[in-house]
Amino acid sequence: MLSLGSRHGFGLFLQPMTLDLGWNRETFAFAIALQNLVWGCAQPFAGMIADKLGAARVVIAGGLLYAFGLVLMAYSTSGFMFDLSAGILVGLGLSGSGFGVVMGVVGRAVSREKRSAALGLVGAAGSFGQFAMLPYQQGLISHFGWLNALLLLALSSLLIVPLASALAGNNRAVHTSDQSLSAAIHEAATHRGFWYLTVSFLVCGFQTIFIMVHLPAYLVDKGLSPTEGMTALALIGFFNIVGSYGSGLLGGRYSKKNLLVWIYGIRAVAIALFITLPLSTATIWGFGIAMGLTWLGTVPLTNGLVAQIFGVKYLSTLFSIAFLGHQIGSFFGAWYGGYMFDLTGSYTVVWIFCVVLSVIAAVLCVPIDEREVATLRVGKSGV
Repeated sequence: MLSLGSRHGFGLFLQPMTLDLGWNRETFAFAIALQNLVWGCAQPFAGMIADKLGAARVVIAGGLLYAFGLVLMAYSTSGFMFDLSAGILVGLGLSGSGFGVVMGVVGRAVSREKRSAALGLVGAAGSFGQFAMLPYQQGLISHFGWLNALLLLALSSLLIVPLASALAGNNRAVHTSDQSLSAAIHEAATHRGFWYLTVSFLVCGFQTIFIMVHLPAYLVDKGLSPTEGMTALALIGFFNIVGSYGSGLLGGRYSKKNLLVWIYGIRAVAIALFITLPLSTATIWGFGIAMGLTWLGTVPLTNGLVAQIFGVKYLSTLFSIAFLGHQIGSFFGAWYGGYMFDLTGSYTVVWIFCVVLSVIAAVLCVPIDEREVATLRVGKSGV
């Protein structure tokens, strides 16, 4: 909740920081894009360490890096310093304290029948963080200014360190099979469905980070207040609580890949309507609700599919590799939004691209083979 909630509010800092420091939007957006790329690249290694040595150590390191990065963000006076702080340090912090590590622990701790719902509950906690932390961050910015807001946010993020004790303990699933880590990675790499899932996850990353970073500024550009931008993101966070947990529950009863098809299809329609209908309170609320219901519902379904197909022994590692695809998309979503605005003075091209990508992601999910590879291996061997 603390890790993902704080990260979802970075878009609130875009306008005040760029205005005070004389940066263009691409400077800010590139650092957030770099953050997501670093997060994605470091996530498989964080997952491997968590699978081998336990998750608590990884989460503690992530929390400390996160807090240090936020402090350095507050005192960044150049694009390079902002890339180092918001980009590299916070990105490393997120890799240790985000979904990849936490969901691996939860996915192994519950039975197959309850796993999808439990992963949905983790997703809902992250979503509640977005809903709760956005008003908190906007309040800090309004009352104390963006610099002090970042320092207070760093102090809040240090709570991640003691809370990591809940994840203490070794990976008990390590004894469930004799498959090596390299063999598990090779098995996933040769499974077409894993790559379809990873590429569709890339689309999710592009869309969510673009909206998270640029939606508040987009609404201000249209003559609305910063509070309305915060409200739009908070609405997404609130309804994502329902969407994430609901996706987890539905994933325990229905085909997870088909649910992903529906999610990407709904996003395509919601974004298309948002950019074509006249902007009003009703359209902002409708967009926030529709996106919230589909926002992070992809995460428990994707994690659940990885566990369902490949087992839970190396769940943190394999999901983290798929999550790298998500974060590559996030890099381009954050950067491309800032680049196109500086180039054209508008976000229109990026919004249209989001619709097209949704359709592509929905199509990619259709041919995914959801069967467990361990069962297929046994069948082929004749045992």
